[in-house]
Amino acid sequence: MEQTITIKSTEGLHALLANKLVQVSNRYDVDVRLEYGNVNIDAKSILGLMSLAVPHGQNVRVIAEGEDADIAIQEIEKILG
Repeated sequence: MEQTITIKSTEGLHALLANKLVQVSNRYDVDVRLEYGNVNIDAKSILGLMSLAVPHGQNVRVIAEGEDADIAIQEIEKILG
C-alpha cells in the first residue's frame, strides 16, 4: 500500500514527528518506508527519517507492506498530515 502525504508541520519532519513515526512503525506488523526525492528510508530508523530533512509543505510517499499496512498508514497520515 502506498500513499502520498503532505508535511503539515511548519517545522517540517522534525525529531518529535520522526519519533512518533518510529513508534507507529514498531507497533504494527508492517514494513514502512518513507520516500522523499530519490531517497527511501526505513521508518523504524529515527536517524534515517531525520536525514530526509523534509520541509513544511513537501510531499513524502509512504510505502507500507504487511498485515497492518492500512492502519499504519492511517496513523502516519494523522501524524504528518
